[in-house]
Amino acid sequence: MKKTLTPGKIRRAEPGAEQQRTGDMPAKATGKAAKKRVQDTTQSVVLDLSAVISTVSAGEPRILLVENDSETETGRPRLPAGPFDPERDRTMEEGLRGWVADQTGLNLGFLEQLYTFGDRFRDPTQRTGGPRPISVGYVALVLQSSAKRLAGGSWFGWYRLFPWEDWRGGAPPILSEVIQPQLLDWATGGETKPEKRIRRERADVVFGFGDVGWDADRVLERYELLYEAGLVAETLADGRIRTKQDQIDVHQLMGLPLAQDHRRILATALGRLRGKIRYRPVIFEVMPAEFTLLQLQRAVEGLAGAPLHKQNFRRLVATEGLVEPTGRISAETGGRPAELFRFRHDVVRERPAPGVRVPRGRRAK
Repeated sequence: MKKTLTPGKIRRAEPGAEQQRTGDMPAKATGKAAKKRVQDTTQSVVLDLSAVISTVSAGEPRILLVENDSETETGRPRLPAGPFDPERDRTMEEGLRGWVADQTGLNLGFLEQLYTFGDRFRDPTQRTGGPRPISVGYVALVLQSSAKRLAGGSWFGWYRLFPWEDWRGGAPPILSEVIQPQLLDWATGGETKPEKRIRRERADVVFGFGDVGWDADRVLERYELLYEAGLVAETLADGRIRTKQDQIDVHQLMGLPLAQDHRRILATALGRLRGKIRYRPVIFEVMPAEFTLLQLQRAVEGLAGAPLHKQNFRRLVATEGLVEPTGRISAETGGRPAELFRFRHDVVRERPAPGVRVPRGRRAK
């Protein structure tokens, strides 16, 4: 059960009357009348803890999503979410770890708070009198094989939701064939010359058009720009965004839509992880105890969304002192046997920011 909180009681001021703070009840409003007046002017808030639980399987980054039981968003999966019990849980992180373990059997290793998501009408039911949902988002990395029971959940590829973010095979065709012309049309639709210029600059900077270059960490900025331009399906549930018919057709090409603003939460998490792997050894949270260097490279490429030169990557890993040989050989590579390595834990004491320093930017060819 989600906990329903009432952090504030909001009074609607009558015309010509001075709005009073909660609790400033007239002297004559006592007993049942006072109680009813407070109930009628209270805005309820639902607080939950949303979990972006990510892994890498066979070089593919994946995210755990669950079935959506909302009548207003049928067919759109959502992030796992659970309650925060202020009487039982000492911290929000403790509460999240608890319900994740109960529901999935996953014992989370790396876990970090992302942001608090509480935009008005992020849940469509709020428009018909439902409570305002507030989600405290967290990102976690796990071994996929450690999941014992998923309770209606499934693993989805990251780039099924963000097809424009996967540069491992070069610039994704969707950028030049769909996104760039649509954003140029959106930019020219500005009401004034300054607005048109600002829109064009935003598109060039966050998507790396022209000579600007692609910045892998701008995941959230890219999604929010697509949202503002009406190019993702989630905008249809938002009454503020005007969407043209041809844009609705584009929605089918723009990745899997999720419930509420959960794809925005995911974009926040992906950008955070791409930055984090450069200065923290979090990539090893998704690796088995022993692995080949090629398996490690594929995992890094998957999260970074970019190809890495084999020899440069191995030189980088050796320079950073991130791994050490186990003395064993893997025969499961499908070719020549490969040496097995493991994470060298002493590196966290030796270096202030140990990580895989993959390039952040690149240019489309």
